[in-house]
Amino acid sequence: MSIDSLNWKILKCLQANARQSNAAIGRQVGISSPAVSERIKKMEDSGIIQGYHTSVSTFEAGYQLKAIITLRAFMGMLKPFLEKVKTYDEVINCYRITGNENIVMEVVLKNQKHMELFIDQLIIYGETKTQIVLSQVVKYNDVKPLK
Repeated sequence: MSIDSLNWKILKCLQANARQSNAAIGRQVGISSPAVSERIKKMEDSGIIQGYHTSVSTFEAGYQLKAIITLRAFMGMLKPFLEKVKTYDEVINCYRITGNENIVMEVVLKNQKHMELFIDQLIIYGETKTQIVLSQVVKYNDVKPLK
């Protein structure tokens, strides 16, 4: 399924507020509520829309630090790490990447001590590098259609 400009507008509305009605979306994009419903259903069925979620402020939930941690796995430790990382509550995103490091993780931590303890768990799998996130410049919902 291709995404035309109208579908991109509908996706942008859903990204801003996935709980708004089809009628409200229709008013914003200039089509009827049933047409919006049909387009959303087709995007869900084709896998373009993969689900709906709740955004949580990790800061308000008590996690004062966000960090990006890269890991360069020791020989033979990558596969064990790939299983272990799924159990860490602190990890909100984890990617296997190319380059000198094997893994990049986005993590949330309560404080500096929590960060130290978390890194202590990682260093048995490889060498880590940690950067503290100061602010978020672009968020997922800001993604624009590629031309």
